[in-house]
Amino acid sequence: MSQFRSRSLAAAAAAASLSLVLAACAGGDDTDTSAAPKTKGDVTLEFWSWTDGIEAQTKVWNKEHPETQIKFVNAAGETAYQKLRASVNADTAPCLSKMDGMNLANFAADGLLTDITKVAEPYKDKYTPAAWNAVSPGGTTFGIPMGSSPLFTAYRADLFEKYGIEAPKTWDDLIAAGKKAQNKNKDVKIYNMAGEDPSTLVDLSWEAGAQWYKVDGDHWVIDFTSPEALKAGEIVQQLVDNDLASNASYADPGVFKTWDLGKTVAMTTSTWQLPIYDTNFPKSQGKWQLADSPAFDPAKPQTSSNFDTTAVLKGCKYPDRAAEFASWLSSSKESLTALTDPASKSGLFPAVNDVSPYVDKIIPTGMFNKESDSAQIITTAASRVGDQWQYGPNYAAMYSEMQKQWGKVMKKELTVKEMLTGLQKWTLDDLNGKGIKAVAGS
Repeated sequence: MSQFRSRSLAAAAAAASLSLVLAACAGGDDTDTSAAPKTKGDVTLEFWSWTDGIEAQTKVWNKEHPETQIKFVNAAGETAYQKLRASVNADTAPCLSKMDGMNLANFAADGLLTDITKVAEPYKDKYTPAAWNAVSPGGTTFGIPMGSSPLFTAYRADLFEKYGIEAPKTWDDLIAAGKKAQNKNKDVKIYNMAGEDPSTLVDLSWEAGAQWYKVDGDHWVIDFTSPEALKAGEIVQQLVDNDLASNASYADPGVFKTWDLGKTVAMTTSTWQLPIYDTNFPKSQGKWQLADSPAFDPAKPQTSSNFDTTAVLKGCKYPDRAAEFASWLSSSKESLTALTDPASKSGLFPAVNDVSPYVDKIIPTGMFNKESDSAQIITTAASRVGDQWQYGPNYAAMYSEMQKQWGKVMKKELTVKEMLTGLQKWTLDDLNGKGIKAVAGS
């Protein structure tokens, strides 16, 4: 769904071995660091990240906060999460590290993070509920939100006019628009779904209000076949059955051509991708327009998002200072003004409640036709991210399994409903086999 948003989790999943306790109901560390007193004196915290622009901000922090110095380590590379796991096990872990929401849940389940629930509480109201949910799997907080990537729609306004279609307000509208466009040009596609990337289904499920994972007391409820999940699956099925989606691989640089040349006329996308399109859509500059992401319920529209976080690793001796720095990095006007500047190359979009000061400068001036209020659409998307979605303790492994089945769905060898039913059983068996209580929701 969201181009180049493929969740490359297979390597991390292979390395994961879940703890035998329900991470949602217990802190990741053996010590109750959530109740630790405030640190006194000067300290140094090691921080791993691989986002451009972050190191410069740590230097700004260090100048202004001599009592809490940050030692920045550029941990770029495909093995970053594996190295983090190894460092925790060797008692050499940094205090802080960049981490996406899915891996944060997995690290928490494996007991590799520190419970910072109490020391993080003062910063909670700075962020959207969905962003805070991403750092608090099962209600226990293990980090501070860093950035978000709410979804909205980009479409070829010139070709929509040519084919007599309008920006879809609902997913049913998108299906109808795709069919109408093909009545005029049988080769055009309304959407793209790569065979290696099931993020379309994840995003639609999130937007439909589904909860694949949910904590209930002392156990997880697994529900890939709820009415909401099946509703999302049906949209994907219609895209497949009616050949409405192209299947350009997101791993292929040539994927840009399907949109730039007008072979595919719409996409859901996010803020960090806009500069990429701006430089890779030479033939369609000025022909694009933004719109809200299609909704399942126009009366209660919501969208989905990936979240980056700053996680606090197991063994961190100064969780209060760690939370203080992490919150400054991702919520202070000083830091966000710098990090949201395209010149920083960070690609960061804030996870804070008020994103309006940071929107205008991330919108490419040449890509859109100025027919819509792009800034308002992006701001609205940030406020509509559904906060019911939860990453479970084996989400990464589940996603890897889903990737194996997704290609079969794209080839019409397996229905979406069959895949979801199989994933429910696989997830339950995997969790219960590792001693984590889990029951079927439907």
